[in-house]
Amino acid sequence: MIPYGRQTIGEDDIRAVVDVLRSDFLTQGPVVPRFERAVAEHCGVAHAVAVNSATSALHIACLALGIGPGDRVWTSPNTFVATANSARFCGAGIDFVDIDPATYNMSVAALAAKLAAAEARGALPKVVIPVHFGGLPCDLAGIQGLAQRYGFRVIEDASHAIGARYQNSVIGDCQYSDITVFSFHPVKIITTAEGGMATCRVPELAQAMRLLRTHGVTRDPALLQHADEGAWYYEQQRLGFNYRMTELQGALGLSQLAHLPQWIARRHQLADAYDARLSELPLILPRRPPESRSALHLYVVQVDPARARLDRRTVFERLRADGIGVNVHYIPVHTQPDFATFGFRAGDFPESEAYYARCLSLPMFAGLSDSDQARVCEALRRALA
Repeated sequence: MIPYGRQTIGEDDIRAVVDVLRSDFLTQGPVVPRFERAVAEHCGVAHAVAVNSATSALHIACLALGIGPGDRVWTSPNTFVATANSARFCGAGIDFVDIDPATYNMSVAALAAKLAAAEARGALPKVVIPVHFGGLPCDLAGIQGLAQRYGFRVIEDASHAIGARYQNSVIGDCQYSDITVFSFHPVKIITTAEGGMATCRVPELAQAMRLLRTHGVTRDPALLQHADEGAWYYEQQRLGFNYRMTELQGALGLSQLAHLPQWIARRHQLADAYDARLSELPLILPRRPPESRSALHLYVVQVDPARARLDRRTVFERLRADGIGVNVHYIPVHTQPDFATFGFRAGDFPESEAYYARCLSLPMFAGLSDSDQARVCEALRRALA
């Protein structure tokens, strides 16, 4: 089976992890801070905070921005449930903004209309979380303009987008947002097995997230509220979590980061080949707007209802039977049974639902060979016949 995504692990990655296993520190040592500095340098930002998952990063990002009960957070329905759940963990209410059918990202026009209506009701969000779906950056300038007008904060869910660029900005530099969150899950562009990172420009936000990832505990003499009693002394200053990244994960991430440019370039080669080979099939191919450079975590096609005689499920099942591990990203979050308790129903966000009914994620990873990609394309041609 050719999977839709797969990690690339080389001998240099293995050596980096083994070096940590032979060291004095398996957690809370020097490697995770080195990984944080490397990601911060890549993004051109002052602060990077490593955690054990992107879900954890989203959670502490919401908390650092003061999200709590009674607040409202908006995000895209076209995302994994963790994006919405991060606000719910804080006790906030969650709502969604429909997608742009051309990019599959949050629609700025839909956001503007929803904000105007919310302002009239006195129900504006405190935070909006746009999702860079598939690695393609959202219209960040448009979202930032609305944030300045309506007074909400912005967290970029860039779980798919390390290595992406928007205009002259590197995703993660927080030029248009307060905090950016990355994922290092195995199917992502670089991996730490499990892991995540939050970047920001404001030292107070970084300090809050570092405190939250470690039980709310600090040993920093500059932050202590009581007299320092000795080298053993620490203080819990707020309720936090055990969200730390291990040294093993940090070593793997640091080694993987060195390959990021070549892996992004390979993904673009694969996307170019898909574009050429699939152009005559009854599919809607993904856009790559010139103002952005996608990280291409996913290559998503839609079965074109105007030209295809088969539905998505039939094509999906034929491909799986042919050894092609296609997937679907994503089931719209608001249609999940757990979200029905908040009053969400099918039909609430029609663009997301129409996209979901037709989408297929084809194999896309740096280690995908030309011959395996050709096999994917031929299988897709047969499945659509």
